Amino acid sequence: MDSSKFATFFGNVPTFTIPGRTFPVETFYAKNVCEDYVDGAVKQALQIHLQPDDGDILIFMPGQEDIEVTCEVLTERLGDLDTAPPLTVLPIYSQLPADLQAKIFQRAPPGQRKCIVATNIAETSLTVDGIMYVIDCGYCKLKVYNPRIGMDALQIYPVSQANARQRAGRAGRTGPGKAFCLYTQRQFLHELLPATVPEIQRTNLANTVLLLKSLGVEDLLAFHFMDPPPQDTILNSMYQLWILGALDGTGALTPLGRQMAEFPLDPPQCHMLIVSAEMGCSAEVLIIVSMLSVPSVFYRPQGREEESDAVKEKFQVPESDHLTLLHLYNQWKSNKYSSSWCTEHFVHAKAMRKVREVRQQLKDIMQQQRLPLVASAST
Repeated sequence: MDSSKFATFFGNVPTFTIPGRTFPVETFYAKNVCEDYVDGAVKQALQIHLQPDDGDILIFMPGQEDIEVTCEVLTERLGDLDTAPPLTVLPIYSQLPADLQAKIFQRAPPGQRKCIVATNIAETSLTVDGIMYVIDCGYCKLKVYNPRIGMDALQIYPVSQANARQRAGRAGRTGPGKAFCLYTQRQFLHELLPATVPEIQRTNLANTVLLLKSLGVEDLLAFHFMDPPPQDTILNSMYQLWILGALDGTGALTPLGRQMAEFPLDPPQCHMLIVSAEMGCSAEVLIIVSMLSVPSVFYRPQGREEESDAVKEKFQVPESDHLTLLHLYNQWKSNKYSSSWCTEHFVHAKAMRKVREVRQQLKDIMQQQRLPLVASAST
């Protein structure tokens, strides 16, 4: 967190620094520009592993596909080396089932080294003891909103200098460590941004605009943001809210808009939920909106893709993906919300439990808003 930026924004308030317990980390940059970061990371990991020093390895990759390929190539090349000591290769990304995620925290068997391949979830969200070596591919995935097409896209971008320092610092948590960057020092100094572009400048602001309007902010373009978002995005969000009926022709909040602001959802989903009560299908739409509030609930394990796709087809409703999600939830409900049923059908049990929680929260808000919970006659 950039404390000086916050201190300046709030009128040069004093900052209080709490020193962290970190050990020195030696950073090594690539001599030449790396063409293939997966291949570069695998080579670097093998080089570290074949040295007699102790310590686990943490490799940063942008996303799930890269992680799976890296684990595969690393295991393959280790098999080709007869003299190599055993290495436990473990992936970690948010879509991985909880039991497999937990494996990264278990100690490696005596005399074995652990190699964790992670997304930027391992940058700040979790700390694994015993990491002495970090390999940074120099890329991460960022969610970026395109106001022209009105959609979010998850794209691969180079990390910022602040990200790179944070990643390197993971090697110095339990003792002195080494960080190997797959980019040159020149690239680090001249091509990487000092800090990541703030999320407010690269996401859809319809929800934020609705919240500010409900708080009585009249002129959004003159609002004092710490990092002002692009004017295009604000205007696009206001236009979207006007189409939904949340704002009137003068940009003021309508009664529907005030009702929508009570729900912690994207405005189109709020609107859908409110209208569904009038159309007599709010029970189903409530489940659909809850299912859309979590990442994908379907799980495709490596090596069993065809099997998981065949199981997913059983839930498929040809008319719509949303009805597929509704059908899946109803099936889970009729199986008494069973976790073992989820495992059998390649569904994330943790995500489904989260859906149930979200549904309950939204149901409470609907009751406060006096919106009836009605099931349609067709189901």
